Amino acid sequence: MLALLGRGLAGPARAGAAVLGRTEPACSAVLQAARGYAKAATKKKKDTPSHLDDLPPTLLKKDYANLPIMNSVDDVVKRLLSLEMASQKEKMKVKTQQLVEKVRRSPNDNGSFEVQVAILTARIRTLEEHLQKHPKDKRNRRFLLMDLDRRRKMLGYLRRVNYSTFEKTCKELDIQYSPPQPYSRRVTKRWLIKKALSIKVFQEKQKLKAAERLKQRKEWQAKARASREQQEKQVQEKQVQEKQAQEGTPV
Repeated sequence: MLALLGRGLAGPARAGAAVLGRTEPACSAVLQAARGYAKAATKKKKDTPSHLDDLPPTLLKKDYANLPIMNSVDDVVKRLLSLEMASQKEKMKVKTQQLVEKVRRSPNDNGSFEVQVAILTARIRTLEEHLQKHPKDKRNRRFLLMDLDRRRKMLGYLRRVNYSTFEKTCKELDIQYSPPQPYSRRVTKRWLIKKALSIKVFQEKQKLKAAERLKQRKEWQAKARASREQQEKQVQEKQVQEKQAQEGTPV
């Protein structure tokens, strides 16, 4: 079968070469078939811009930035401990620290809403860049949606409590806040029937609870009345005893 295929494919090729006035070396049938089905080489995608690109490579890592001994070490050691030789995780630490320094209230502030928003912003931007390269990564997409929802809630709280701090945080971190849309639902006949049934069940349950509460209230009132009568009786007996002690008992 391969021989027949080779003859069939070689015939047109030789005829074409004869028409053009040139000769080509004989080629196997499998190679010719592969050439027919070969795909053009795809161009490599360009690297997407990252929010870590603005970090200078000469900047030291977070763990070594504030050490006084770094002023006297060799240049080779500085290069090894700089961001030029750092991983993305170490760059993320430096970037997060820079964002936190923009919005923190004091040097010792590590847990305010503004600081948490800054940490979430650095994580969200890293996940967005990762998903641009790997759009089928569902696990990290879920983490991204969770972080976005958490940051939206924190910004909403800041917007209600302290609007000036909210504006400053959004401006410093370059965040475009959009309030959540009000919940809307399509009204259908099935939904209306289900809602009416739920309301009826709730009303019946409230009636049963009202009867139980009335019974319990009567029991409490009876206990309170009995306790009050007993206290009044004890007070009267004490008054009588005091009066008898003042007047003296008859001989």
